[in-house]
Amino acid sequence: MKKSRREFLMKSGCALGMTALATQMEHFGLMSALAQKVQDDSSAPEGGDAYKAIVLIFWAGGNDGNNMVVPNHSSATISNYAAYNAVRGTQGLALAQASLLPISVPKMGGLSYGLHPSLGPGATGAINPGIHELWAQQKMAIVTNVGSLVRPMTKTQYQNGSIPKPYQLFSHSDQVTQNQTSVANTASFTGWGGRLSDRMNTVNNPSGLVPMVTSIAGAQLFTAGQITLPLAIADSNTSLANVLNPVGFTPVNAANTARRNAFNQLRTVDLGSNYVAAASHVTDLAMQANAQLQISQEVSPTFPNTSIGRQLKQVARLIKKRTDLNVNRQVFYCQMGGFDTHESQLTNHVNLFGQYSQAVRAFYDEMGVLGVQNDVTTFTMSDFGRTFAPASTGALVGTDHAWGNHMFVIGGSVLGGDFYGMNTSNGTPFPTLTVGASGPDDTDSSSGARGRWIPTTSVDQYAATIARWFGLPQDLPTVTSVFPNIGNFSSTNLGFLP
Repeated sequence: MKKSRREFLMKSGCALGMTALATQMEHFGLMSALAQKVQDDSSAPEGGDAYKAIVLIFWAGGNDGNNMVVPNHSSATISNYAAYNAVRGTQGLALAQASLLPISVPKMGGLSYGLHPSLGPGATGAINPGIHELWAQQKMAIVTNVGSLVRPMTKTQYQNGSIPKPYQLFSHSDQVTQNQTSVANTASFTGWGGRLSDRMNTVNNPSGLVPMVTSIAGAQLFTAGQITLPLAIADSNTSLANVLNPVGFTPVNAANTARRNAFNQLRTVDLGSNYVAAASHVTDLAMQANAQLQISQEVSPTFPNTSIGRQLKQVARLIKKRTDLNVNRQVFYCQMGGFDTHESQLTNHVNLFGQYSQAVRAFYDEMGVLGVQNDVTTFTMSDFGRTFAPASTGALVGTDHAWGNHMFVIGGSVLGGDFYGMNTSNGTPFPTLTVGASGPDDTDSSSGARGRWIPTTSVDQYAATIARWFGLPQDLPTVTSVFPNIGNFSSTNLGFLP
């Protein structure tokens, strides 16, 4: 059978290098791209408003926010350190009051709370002051009692079933999905980061050489959209010059040069087909981006050599190349594991919070060096919170799956130094630390109640506040296209960003 010239090129000249290139094209979301007709970029608006980036750090496993933010006062009217210690101290899970890093909270009447000691300069292996001092600088906010919700829910409504609960509550996989999609009442196959890109990429990154959404932690539901093209790259152990560089195409010898020329010629064939044209378009972008990434400029502050440190260092490198890559908006996904602390929580938290604090502080400082500290916001999410009452005792003490949790938001534009979120039953954003029948924020009333706080702030509200600052248009159809259930909640702006 006679072979066409194109078939010959595909099976011979380009064969040696195509596996590596195809892998990178898959990272660009090629299959999504091929389903869309290639758009003429010449008709898209040029430029855009000032650069902004959001960086999600997902704490996989379900972080225990109860030992991350602790009452450090003795007020008799609001849950105090004694109430915390009464439940957690007997089984050895309470942090010593003297070890807490103090923060003053205006929304709590100026009362003192405390951060976990590893969030400051005393963290193991510390190379910088950590994030604690950013609170006093009002560059760090805490959004309290956040969780997946279908609509607002009281304890009575939870117990009598009059309000629908998030599906598969307390399940790791389902609650990860609900945090990354902001959809708590049904399965969703797109994440809110991906849908944000769906709505904003064409307008905000009309000439971008890389996608709006990038994961430094592999393929994630958060980054998936209907038409968005997520990029997934390795951490800083891989240089930017190598993240998109196809093997076998560098013109170091005659064979590579011939292979590259054949590949370039191949991409001019059959462009009348939307499928082929889309593949060629994505490849063009990858090759242009790769050319820009060959000229790499290293970041300046010292980043810790931890997984999250290397992820954030790679994010910082990409932000430093933002002008060369023609991007005005970027969404990044990073991840830390190890937060499923059913046992040995005290030891694990020392390591986890220390790694997080040191890496985020290095990243925050680098954004200052780059002049974009006010334009980049990091924020945390997790599967769920953990039970207030401990599991086990002694060195193995830990916690079980729960619900409402506390989140950190850090950046130069953050209206920090305060708690944010919808008020709990006590009239403040911080839950009442009382379990069982007398605990107004606990799901349970039985004698074996563990202290699972019913969230008063939904993932939808938390995420929508971040998306608003990022530049998502605030007309209702656009907002609900990214956050389908946001209309079930009274506020779409919690106020921790301008």
